[in-house]
Amino acid sequence: LNTLRVYWKASQPKPVLYLFPGRDPTKPLTSETVQRVMKRIIKKAGITKTATPHVLRHSFATHLLEDGYDVRKIQFLLGHKSLQSTCTYTHVARDFLQKTTSPLDTLDKEV
Repeated sequence: LNTLRVYWKASQPKPVLYLFPGRDPTKPLTSETVQRVMKRIIKKAGITKTATPHVLRHSFATHLLEDGYDVRKIQFLLGHKSLQSTCTYTHVARDFLQKTTSPLDTLDKEV
């Protein structure tokens, strides 16, 4: 019975430690590998704008903010301990700010 337990335990899939494991599954992809792969994909796609993992992260945060997500949720999704760190990522487009109305804008209409 013990032999069966050992066999069963050894045959079970190992837990995945990383969303993007490296060649060694016990280690994550390195940032250099991610940048190299992204650069190759961008070139192949014919994209001329600068795009890096950091730019994608910044865009992700900005789009969430523009879609009305709470900045605290964005902070959590980005894994920031400090809200200040999140605020540096959340550059808001001018068009979005111009379309956003303040509750104070409607005060004269309610009276």
